[in-house]
Amino acid sequence: MKLMVKAAGPRTIVLGSTGCMYVANTTYYTTPWVVPWMHTQLGSSGAAALGTSAGLKALMRKGKMKSEPINVIAFCGDGGGADMGLNGISATLTHKDYNCLILMYDNESYANTDIQLSGSTPYGANTTFSPPGSVHRLIHTRWKKNTAGMLAAGHPECRYVATVDASYAVEMMNKVRKALTIGGPTFIHSLDPCPKGWDYDPMLSHELGELAVETGVFPLYEVEDGVVRHYGKTKAIVEGRPRKPVREYLLKQGRFAHFTEEDLEYFQSKVDEMWNKWEIPGVIPFWKEGKAK
Repeated sequence: MKLMVKAAGPRTIVLGSTGCMYVANTTYYTTPWVVPWMHTQLGSSGAAALGTSAGLKALMRKGKMKSEPINVIAFCGDGGGADMGLNGISATLTHKDYNCLILMYDNESYANTDIQLSGSTPYGANTTFSPPGSVHRLIHTRWKKNTAGMLAAGHPECRYVATVDASYAVEMMNKVRKALTIGGPTFIHSLDPCPKGWDYDPMLSHELGELAVETGVFPLYEVEDGVVRHYGKTKAIVEGRPRKPVREYLLKQGRFAHFTEEDLEYFQSKVDEMWNKWEIPGVIPFWKEGKAK
């Protein structure tokens, strides 16, 4: 959040839906935000962004406030963005006359309410809703929702969608600036390691963010006016640099401590499929008929 606001600058309004960052930033009726900030409901980041942008535009048109660029950023977690708020975000991205950014910080669970399963939770992960047991060792057997790719593909008039990782801070800030200046509604998906939910020593946060990219589990890319660009270490992978084995990423997290070699091999095969079969590697899960076998 600090990097996001630093990139945006002082002429910014931030809307925070219920989630980890809402709880972390509102202790005892105070807030550390240095820009105007407002709390919104769990699934309302899309509506809040669009409504605020429309309100500012109306006030400027009526001469009730100075006409000037004001950034509107609504942030949400993966529960409030990839799950509950997905419909509102989708609707907002179709309103091309209003400038706003929706940033989803993805810690891959409903971490604010004690680590429940979300649509962004990785295959096989241990959460309070999917604990490994003696009858079923793997409770969660769905693959993670491809939120950024889905929104980019489904909203052709949305000018900018990107994925970011705070372990690469400068690149993240540059994507935020681009999303705020390109015009119209935009969306950024940020991967954010969570020591409590992922069960690891907090000192590993930066390394895990890097490993998510280096193993190909979380690709970095931007879709600008319909043009896909991989960037950073993901671009190097696309150009031929070998990916690190996913086991280096998974086995540093206690939520995968119950994985067997078979589980690790399956996870690796799914990531390999993203890179070897998908028509746009790591972005859209389609491939031509000749690659299906």
